[in-house]
Amino acid sequence: MMVFWEGYVSDEMMGTFAPIVIYWFYAGIYQLLPPLDRFRLHTRKEEEQKNLVSMSTVIKGVLLQQLFQATVARILFLVTGSSSPTELIQPSVPVQLIQIFVAMVAMDTWQYFVHRYMHQNKFLYRHIHSQHHKLVVPYAIGALYNHPLEGLLLDTFGGALSFLISGMTAQTAVFFFCFAVIKTVDDHCGLWLPGNIFHILFQNNTAYHDIHHQLQGSKYNYSQPFFSIWDRVLGTHMPYRLVNREEGGFEARQLKD
Repeated sequence: MMVFWEGYVSDEMMGTFAPIVIYWFYAGIYQLLPPLDRFRLHTRKEEEQKNLVSMSTVIKGVLLQQLFQATVARILFLVTGSSSPTELIQPSVPVQLIQIFVAMVAMDTWQYFVHRYMHQNKFLYRHIHSQHHKLVVPYAIGALYNHPLEGLLLDTFGGALSFLISGMTAQTAVFFFCFAVIKTVDDHCGLWLPGNIFHILFQNNTAYHDIHHQLQGSKYNYSQPFFSIWDRVLGTHMPYRLVNREEGGFEARQLKD
């Protein structure tokens, strides 16, 4: 994998801050797009009526979570020795791809079980996870809008675990975490755009996760952000079909599995 920042900034700094920059860049693109009502999974009226938190509060919540993530990332690189000035030998591209796949599976596994438990435990849902579900109609900037404790347990610890299990270097981690951030933002964008590569390659996509954000689907489709395997194996998979709304756009309509 070609590295463009070598000699300008350390891999550890890139691994810490690049995902944050990518998040705001990619989410900002979605927010600044011209009206795309014909591709929305919910109408603008639904977004205004159903969402229980303002955009400014969402932005503050995301920034707080990213502060925690950056802090843990710096500590992780120090503890694992990735911040050592000794030059590390970067594995071959095939090995890096295997490491990224292992990291994807590890992250999915961690997030599925923690996410599911936060729904099943009434105390955790009421006081922690319900904050994320205040966005009944998800949008890109709100992808990481969580209670700080949830952000720490679900995303930050999940990322650290996937990094450690996969054995990837800080350099490889830059690519993996930026990819994971882009995928998470896309899952929450609320748009079903033609030719979206994530919709083509992943069954766990924008519409799949939108089902989970709806009241009747909140006990299904816990898997995130990559695969749907744990939902399918453990009986929490809710299939859907996309139907055209009369007023424009699409609706992800649940089906019985």
